[in-house]
Amino acid sequence: MTAPRRIAFTRRSFLGGSLAVGGAFAFPTIVSARALGRAGVAAAADRITLGVVGIGPRCTYDLKGMIGFPDLQVVAIADVQAKRRVAGKKLVDDHYGNSDCAITRDFREVLGRKDIDAVLVATGDRWHAPASILAARAGKHVYSEKPCGLTIGLCQALDNTMRETGRVFQAGTQRRNVPNFQLAVKLAQSGKLGKVHTMYASVYVPTIETAWLPGEPTPPRDEVDWDLWLGPAPWRPYNHAYVEGRWRGQYDFDSGARLLDWGAHTVDLCQWANKADDTMPIEYEPSATNVTCRYANGVKLVLDFLKTPFGERPGWVQSLGTCPVRYVGDEGWVETGDSGGIEVSIPSLKEELKGLDKPTSGLDVAAHARDFLDAIKTKGRPAANSTVMRRSHIACHAAALSWMLNRKLTIDPVKEEFLNDDEANGLRTRPARGPWSF
Repeated sequence: MTAPRRIAFTRRSFLGGSLAVGGAFAFPTIVSARALGRAGVAAAADRITLGVVGIGPRCTYDLKGMIGFPDLQVVAIADVQAKRRVAGKKLVDDHYGNSDCAITRDFREVLGRKDIDAVLVATGDRWHAPASILAARAGKHVYSEKPCGLTIGLCQALDNTMRETGRVFQAGTQRRNVPNFQLAVKLAQSGKLGKVHTMYASVYVPTIETAWLPGEPTPPRDEVDWDLWLGPAPWRPYNHAYVEGRWRGQYDFDSGARLLDWGAHTVDLCQWANKADDTMPIEYEPSATNVTCRYANGVKLVLDFLKTPFGERPGWVQSLGTCPVRYVGDEGWVETGDSGGIEVSIPSLKEELKGLDKPTSGLDVAAHARDFLDAIKTKGRPAANSTVMRRSHIACHAAALSWMLNRKLTIDPVKEEFLNDDEANGLRTRPARGPWSF
């Protein structure tokens, strides 16, 4: 295996890259009054302008939850695929009743605009951290879809950059702002379950694909910018299936053998319930059906593998939709998921759960986005800030590496290094392709 190396981000390389973008793009230097004003919206001085980096199905879902806020204005969209950026422009223009949303294939054009306050990064996994880091260094606040970093090293670099630049960061782990998940955590922390000793987080069955799809003729750059799509990932021949979503599960493109697809949410929730946002489990032991993790305080975290979101599930999972979690104490347990409902084993607690039986779809993104926008205005830290993300994501990556290496791993939660395991430590980073090593 090629020895991993860190990506070095510098101000000079960013500025140089921005000036070297190929092609011409027409961006207004000042957002028009028509773009920033209509009946019922906030005054321009109170409004946050947003640029979008990567717009596919997930980003469209995010945007629909954000765009209705009167103090937010979406002004630009960048995507390497022409059909996606055109569809994104239509969504935005239809909402505002104008044609002012600018589009480009190169996200650096968006980062170079002084009139944009924040960006929504919703590319594939390989681009989340690099695009977010460049955005912060360009002075933008960042809402990034998860998984926020392809490796442990990128999660560290992302958090460090956000703290150095003072930009607001919100990871797309939106369940921190959803009532049923909040209440489940509150019950776990209240002592009403007794002393919590075990937590269960549902995750996909880990998988790694390394075989390349057969090469196809590369489309024109304006149709699909294949080189930019790959970005920091190793080069391989173009295949249309990659840009349509088949990148998932591919080692070069995906985070943590797909374990972070749900783990970024469910492990994050368990971190929160265990009051462990400033640390992580110290031991990770894989089996055929799960990875069992242990915190320094003795609490056990079990990452149970689910074959499909609604298929075979571990015995503890009730019918609570996607991303279920369970917290178990000496006196009982609480479980919740995306159905909006909560199950508890203690009858006396059921009265506290009335009204929490509605699906969270749509409401979760809006509440999470609101938290992000409010943090920008107050210069505060949102619920899923970069340090919260760093700890929970590194825990997920450590669990994935234990599964990949098929052995128990122990990590120093302060140094974020594995003990007596050079191979595992070598996998904390990956090589970045030359043009995108920054």
